Amino acid sequence: MLPFIPNKVYKRSEIHDHYGGNRQSGISPSATNPFILIFSGAQGKKHGYADAWDNPNVFSYTGEGQAGDMNFTKGNLALKDHLQTGKRVFLFEYIKKGIVRFISELEFFDVGFFESPDTSGQMRIAIKFFFQRKGAQLPQYAKQLTLDMANTESEYYKSDVPTEKQSLVNTRVGQGAYRKRIIHRWEYQCAVTGFHHQPVLIASHIVPWKNAKDDERLDVNNGILLSPTYDALFDKHLISFENSGKIILSDKIESSAFIKVGVTGKEKIKNLSEYNIPYLERHREKIFIG
Repeated sequence: MLPFIPNKVYKRSEIHDHYGGNRQSGISPSATNPFILIFSGAQGKKHGYADAWDNPNVFSYTGEGQAGDMNFTKGNLALKDHLQTGKRVFLFEYIKKGIVRFISELEFFDVGFFESPDTSGQMRIAIKFFFQRKGAQLPQYAKQLTLDMANTESEYYKSDVPTEKQSLVNTRVGQGAYRKRIIHRWEYQCAVTGFHHQPVLIASHIVPWKNAKDDERLDVNNGILLSPTYDALFDKHLISFENSGKIILSDKIESSAFIKVGVTGKEKIKNLSEYNIPYLERHREKIFIG
């Protein structure tokens, strides 16, 4: 039974009066119950936090720690191990200062890493937790993304050799939270064809990294999940998409060549959001139409 009512608005102070826990932290284990209360809101962006529902059943949540690399200690450790310790996780989202709305009970299933500025503006490695909505059934493709948690602390956070750490950063972050978020966002299938063999799919930027602003490079709305043929054509600006999702073919190559690789010109993305549109508009600027 849920101790909170979905979509009900609460004063955060009253929640803590009843359940205890840190009144300032985004991750607040209850002092009196086997609960972990987590709070999300726009104000966290100044500390490098960005939380979101990547699809209807997957919520990505940034770990705690305002300065330096994040570690699996305190609240972060409590979240990672909550299933083993028997703690329940409850998500609240801020409406305004001191006022929150209860959203859902969550269950941890994965974690990733990403580069983020801390409070002082210094770049650091941050933790991104992936939670599923309690009771939701994720497809097997989602489970294929899971990081080997046994190696997370020992290989990553305990390295004190700068060059070794940088190598691990490149490996972890390069295949970390951002890629996973794109895969969850597109619900584990090619945005165009619906092909869903995850190891083959390519998560890439709509506006390339080199042309994107700092806040756009890790924006999940600037990501698209494509099967290899469509990804290669999209990367070379030989195809793009209208705001409606309908495919656009470049005049640089003849239509018969598109057909030979299985591109008919009738394809359409069905799962675009309004937040993808500005990035697609910039991508279309570089496609050649005679």
